[in-house]
Amino acid sequence: MDEMLGLSDDASELLEHGVVMGMQYAPKLLLAVITLLLGLWLINRFVRVLDSKLGQRDPTLNKFLCGLIGVVLKILLLISVASMVGIATTSFVALIGAAGLAVGLALQGSLANFAGGVLILIFKPFKVGDVIEAQGHLGSVVEIQILYTIINTFDNRRIVIPNGELSNASLTNLSAYETRRCDMSFGIGYGDDIDKAKAICRRLIQEDERALEEPAPLIVVGGLGDSSVDLTVRAWTKSADLWPFYWDMQEKVKKAFDAEGVSIPFPQRDVHMYKVE
Repeated sequence: MDEMLGLSDDASELLEHGVVMGMQYAPKLLLAVITLLLGLWLINRFVRVLDSKLGQRDPTLNKFLCGLIGVVLKILLLISVASMVGIATTSFVALIGAAGLAVGLALQGSLANFAGGVLILIFKPFKVGDVIEAQGHLGSVVEIQILYTIINTFDNRRIVIPNGELSNASLTNLSAYETRRCDMSFGIGYGDDIDKAKAICRRLIQEDERALEEPAPLIVVGGLGDSSVDLTVRAWTKSADLWPFYWDMQEKVKKAFDAEGVSIPFPQRDVHMYKVE
């Protein structure tokens, strides 16, 4: 047969060795490819189901945890597939460890973001759905991912903030409590009746269902300005009602003052002219 094909003894031996190797490793390679594809499909399926179930219970944790579980499972799958092909697992793990060390040194910022994400999930300074002000941005938290936190601003902008910066800097959580105090200031003229103006503000607050009875509203003279007596008005509302209540009160107070003869002065300056002869 070899003579008919015109192969030398060395070529014939090499061909036979190649055929033996192919018959020996082809099934393993095919099985490894099938295992890899099936494993990736199962992992993605599992992560989606976990995301769906966990998202109903804890929307803050699900994105972070699902992303982390997906990465770990895929690494374990690659190690298993490598061992099926015949690659020594210990060598493969050592290779992954060395590569991980090199990548870790190159991506120190990402590791800091990962650690920041863990700290956020442990200490919970905020959760998904909270309104926070951080890094110069104000918006609602949409996702807490492995490396980044995503917030949507009220003018519909998507802001991505690294977790490392959020965990190592001050931030304001505007949704931490169910109630908040609404601070307002209204100026009246020096010739106007202070008690009458305070009574108008108190009546408008009492008529608004969003204002809470406890703690009781505070209405005092907060200062004497250059051209107005400044009334400080403080009322408590639910956090979600704060800004609608504030904006409505600005309009209601203006209309009520106009209707009842209480002036809202604007800055004025008297100019005296002297005739020099």
